[in-house]
Amino acid sequence: MKKISKYLLIILVVLYSSACDSNFDELNTNKVSATSIDPVFQLNAAIVGCAYPNGSLVYDMGVVQQIVTPNSGLISGANYNQDNRTLTQELWQGYYRNVIKNTRDVITRLEENQTRSNLKEMTRIIQAFAFMVLTDDYGSIPYFEGGKGYSDQIYLPVYDSQEAIYADLIKELTEATAALNESGTLESADILYQGDVEKWRSFGYSLLLRAGMRLSKVDPSRAEQVVQSAVQGGVILANSDNAIIRHDPNYTNPIGNFLNATEASNFYLTEPFVNYLKNTNDPRLSAIAVTYVGAKSGPEQTPANESYEAAIQVGIPMGNDNAGAVKAASDLGLVSFYEFAQADRRRVTKNTAPNFLVTASQNYLLMAEARERGWISTGTVEEYYNAGVRAHMNQLGTIDEESVIDASDINGYLQGNPFDASNALEQINTQYWVSSFLNGPEAFANFRRSGYPELAPNPYPGKEVEFINRLTYPNSEISVNSENVQAAISTQGPDNLATKVWWDK
Repeated sequence: MKKISKYLLIILVVLYSSACDSNFDELNTNKVSATSIDPVFQLNAAIVGCAYPNGSLVYDMGVVQQIVTPNSGLISGANYNQDNRTLTQELWQGYYRNVIKNTRDVITRLEENQTRSNLKEMTRIIQAFAFMVLTDDYGSIPYFEGGKGYSDQIYLPVYDSQEAIYADLIKELTEATAALNESGTLESADILYQGDVEKWRSFGYSLLLRAGMRLSKVDPSRAEQVVQSAVQGGVILANSDNAIIRHDPNYTNPIGNFLNATEASNFYLTEPFVNYLKNTNDPRLSAIAVTYVGAKSGPEQTPANESYEAAIQVGIPMGNDNAGAVKAASDLGLVSFYEFAQADRRRVTKNTAPNFLVTASQNYLLMAEARERGWISTGTVEEYYNAGVRAHMNQLGTIDEESVIDASDINGYLQGNPFDASNALEQINTQYWVSSFLNGPEAFANFRRSGYPELAPNPYPGKEVEFINRLTYPNSEISVNSENVQAAISTQGPDNLATKVWWDK
């Protein structure tokens, strides 16, 4: 009897184990976890990832003297003309991790999928945008091998020269834009243009225009060819077609979030920027700036004492540390440095404010310069110039209804500050500086390319350079990918803030 019981127990265990094995895969499969993702959502992740990081506020916008902080430590940078790699690395890490990683994967996945060719070309355009921003800020970067850790197991990518990168960016934008097909699959889930092929094409040609203009100093002949091709193709010329990342409470604007949190009372509009707008009676100052009248501390910067009145806006002088800002405020008759003008964090830098990647205003102004140089033959320089100024003033009203500028004020500004043909390049590119407000990488790039506006060197006594010409490489690259970083440095120049990128030499 004991033997029978023993055998029965063995049989039951075997049957039970067999039953467990037969359902093992089913029981251990997560039925609610995604096993694949539609590549259009990866494109969307890449688009959102293109939003400018806090480091762009501290460096790009600080270099062109639009917004600075007198505070030191973690947020110090362009106001002192000193290297702070905690912040110079933010754009690099954010773009490679959140943009390039996704675009590379989408392009690889769709290489043989002809039914979604439009999605592939759209992704190539976004990837070109991201790589242009990266190379403009850093110079030589991993380009041809960059972002191929997953697809090709290239974990230590080589660095490519900016000259080689720009040649390929122009090729990529030309090919991708031409390959977009109205009869192809409509990618309606795309968050930039909802799959509108014509708008994507205009975006691509706008980036091509930008790339062509970057070559104006280093290769004018090639610049002319590229610019002509872009303008003939058709660039963005209406604010409704601007390339915009639309933020909301779930996907907030990084800089807007930064300026509405712990750093709310630490960043101020600069004296050069505010004075330029004040001296020309520019209505954009009231649309952009706010002063907290009588504020002696950050907590006293409240809606109850805010003012948009242009006449009382005072920009903070460049190159002051905290103690210097206190003295500068006193010298200017302010209650404290908390009374200096700020970019209004309840309007233009609210955490749901859009990120403008490419705008009609920028394109009109680039076309004005191209016409002045004789690179295009349609329209007049003055027409493009006026259209660029008008477009930016109207653009501000799309951010917040409190920043809307009346048409009469726009007309009055253009009449009071008419286009001056004898000073065309300076006037055009100074307006580009204003038009690119809060688009730090583009303002920084065009300032170096054009030489305008004419800004005085940062006076801070401990500055490392007169003007910052590029951002420095992340410490993580130097320690992990050292051989390739050193190869890039040996060709480009020292890894410091003074070294110029290729198209700026």
